[in-house]
Amino acid sequence: MMPNWLRLAYAAELLLAIPAVFTLWSQVGGQGHLDLMPWYWKLLLGGGLSVACVFATAAAAHQHELVNRRLYAWVAVMILICAGMAAVTYYYHLHETYEDTDEETPSAAALIQDGRRA
Repeated sequence: MMPNWLRLAYAAELLLAIPAVFTLWSQVGGQGHLDLMPWYWKLLLGGGLSVACVFATAAAAHQHELVNRRLYAWVAVMILICAGMAAVTYYYHLHETYEDTDEETPSAAALIQDGRRA
């Protein structure tokens, strides 16, 4: 039976892991790529990595040995999720659109300001 304070500690760790994961992802992968990404990728990968961190902590805390099979398994899951984050970020890096701001044609606002009509 798990004590109540330990459940509270795991909940606090999850609440700390969520912003840490998303901050790290935006710093490493680039906030622009994260902005292009649909919400379900961010929820699945970012939330999954946060939960896997908590489960890895629980695996280390509930065994007599600090390093055990369950911990190795959760670390492997975390590495796979990080690889998925890298793959999705790279995909959106390759498929982002660039807007060319050096246009030869004047904008409608510039034409109105000059007194010409479009």
